[in-house]
Amino acid sequence: MPNFCAAPNCTRKSTQSDLAFFRFPRDPDRCRIWVENCRRADLEAKTSDQLNKHYRLCAKHFDPAMVCKTSPYRTVLKDTAIPTIFDLTSHLRNPHTRHRKRIKELTEEDIRKMKERRLASSIEQLASKKDVAAEDSTSANDNEPQLSTEEKEFREYLRSLFEVVVMLGKQSIPLVAGKASEAEHVSSNFQALLDYRMNAGDEALKKRFRATAVNTEYLSATQQSQLLDVCENTVREEMLMEVRESRFFSLVTGDLVEFANEKHLPLFLRFVNQHNVLREEFLDFMSFDGDESALAERLEAQLTDRWGLSMEDCRGQGHKATGTSTTKMKAVAVLLMEKYPLALHMPCSHMALNIHLASSLPFPNVQVVMETLRRIGAFFRTPFTQDELEKAIATHYQKNEEKAATLKQACGPGWTEQHNVFDVLLDMLPPLLLCMDNVRDNDDGKFTDAVTTDAYAVTETLSDFEIIVTIVILKNVLTFTRAFGRNLQGETLDVFFAANSLTAVLHSLNEVNDNIDVYHEFWYEEAVSLANVMEIPVKVPRLFLRKQRAADVGEIQAEAYFKEYVTVAVITGIMQEVEDMFSETNLKALKCLSLVPAVMGQMKFNTTEENYADVYRNDLPNPETLPAELHCWRIKWKHRGKEVRLPTTIHETLQLPDVKFFPNVNSFLKVLSTLPVLKLEDNKSNTASERLQAYLDSMPAKQWNKSLAMLNINTHVKHDLDVMVDKYCRLYPEDDPEAEAEAEEVAEAEEVAEAEEVAEAEEVAKEDVAKK
Repeated sequence: MPNFCAAPNCTRKSTQSDLAFFRFPRDPDRCRIWVENCRRADLEAKTSDQLNKHYRLCAKHFDPAMVCKTSPYRTVLKDTAIPTIFDLTSHLRNPHTRHRKRIKELTEEDIRKMKERRLASSIEQLASKKDVAAEDSTSANDNEPQLSTEEKEFREYLRSLFEVVVMLGKQSIPLVAGKASEAEHVSSNFQALLDYRMNAGDEALKKRFRATAVNTEYLSATQQSQLLDVCENTVREEMLMEVRESRFFSLVTGDLVEFANEKHLPLFLRFVNQHNVLREEFLDFMSFDGDESALAERLEAQLTDRWGLSMEDCRGQGHKATGTSTTKMKAVAVLLMEKYPLALHMPCSHMALNIHLASSLPFPNVQVVMETLRRIGAFFRTPFTQDELEKAIATHYQKNEEKAATLKQACGPGWTEQHNVFDVLLDMLPPLLLCMDNVRDNDDGKFTDAVTTDAYAVTETLSDFEIIVTIVILKNVLTFTRAFGRNLQGETLDVFFAANSLTAVLHSLNEVNDNIDVYHEFWYEEAVSLANVMEIPVKVPRLFLRKQRAADVGEIQAEAYFKEYVTVAVITGIMQEVEDMFSETNLKALKCLSLVPAVMGQMKFNTTEENYADVYRNDLPNPETLPAELHCWRIKWKHRGKEVRLPTTIHETLQLPDVKFFPNVNSFLKVLSTLPVLKLEDNKSNTASERLQAYLDSMPAKQWNKSLAMLNINTHVKHDLDVMVDKYCRLYPEDDPEAEAEAEEVAEAEEVAEAEEVAEAEEVAKEDVAKK
């Protein structure tokens, strides 16, 4: 049965709000003050027991300092809490409305008595304040668990260990530095830092390791693993508490990462925190083993069973998959949406839409192109290789300096991840092949063998006519989605108009599909022309010819082959992916961005959010009042002062002080903000995915560590060493000195008992021998 707030002019109830509701106190004096502040005349005749049993006040009527959140699931009031925040005037705007909760009009006598009671109460509180403070200090000391000297020393020792672990994570220092030779390892970085701390005067560590200082290892691998697990779980729990408080979230996954020869999927969560700021945080790595069904079940169990979240509150999912994992993650997204329809599958804002669309195509030739793009991007991260590319561009386009300058500017850092990547790649192919040839020759010896090997591999791939045709087809087909994708990951106004322009994009793709013969002829000629410039022979792939001969089928012409197996396949696949990623529900959600005032203004305040609000109706605190609230929201901005600027983003809108007076709009915007397709706003530092990539780039793959990666990526999260120590002592009590002492006593007792049994057995044996 829901709880209703007893305050006048308050319509909140527990089924429509995450707010806590508090009973009237049983204490008659405190209960009387609550009733007086409520100004409910009909409550004055009721006893404190009746009020305690049948009436509640929501947390909105208390000073926030009086409300304590003891855990993510429990909220309580301080013993001295009194409700002071009430709306006692809004009913005056509509005097003809009947009110069940009538407000008492105070007489002068009532006001005088209330002042006298409050004055007497404040004098009593001041008189007892010193005594209470003294009692609190003594009781606090009494309530604290009394630790023995050994336990205190053990906790100080653990604290020192955790400080070292946190420092390793923050500074991207691997546990082990590497190998001095094939036969021996270099000393552990963890052990070296412990040595440094002891030499610097860390008494807790000195005392603990005094007896074992001559050993090569202070801590076993198991103990190190336990410390890392506790650190990782403590940091994760800090972030999960914020996610639970915000309730709604979206799931985002990244590229696969390999630890200990096993592939793992990075998991991120998007949510709006209590300060109305959109956050995207890295939470964990999850094993990528198993089929799609097993992976979906594991993902759901991770979020619900391990993290204590509800998939019913998941409002979006975006998967930044590449290579062969793309098809698998698409199947996982479909399985999750079948079970949780509001977990909308959308493109991820970290990846350009055209790259996402191309990566989603399950054709080997397209996947080879995408993998080659990633290798090219990694190859030109160093200044030496980038200089070589710019030289090759200048050489190839020496008769067209303007084109050369444009290409040099276009091939800056990150160009392989841009919306126009296939346009740039096509113009870049001849100088790119020339650059790779120069690196392979390595006349001046400035490139390592690994670099020249990579250059050879890229050259071999780009010298295949099938790859040339695939790049040309991708460039031309994705031209129709390029502007749409750029707007989709732009500002809020751009996203809104992108959602309304999808029909035009699909119409263009359908027009191409209906006239595929004409379009393919032009595109094929473009590919042949480029191949001639690069001196690449025009031919059907060798593997296809071999299969044809084995099947005793007549040879196929190159143009017909590439039309059937590349052009038609690509255009069909792109159309299907666009329709899947932008379903009717997804578009309804994006069209709700018209709630942002700048979008309203662009639409002349003639917006119809009500038509799309059904998607998130159950997420709103008061859905029945939504139409009236939206009307007031439009009127507020339509008749604003000339000096008032319209907020242009969701973040700006949520930061407005008066948005709290529009609870449905506030909730709506928070849910929309978590959608993976929207870019992170007001993001002054690197995103979590960028920090993850920076950690992976900072050391060799053999030195990656899941727990240290967690600490490194989330350095902004509070690292409470005392919490880590407490958690370690709870999880691993066998390491506690008192537990060790008890174990030694038990072992000694067992040894004594065993010796007594042996002695008894010998006595019995002697007696048997004597009898015989």
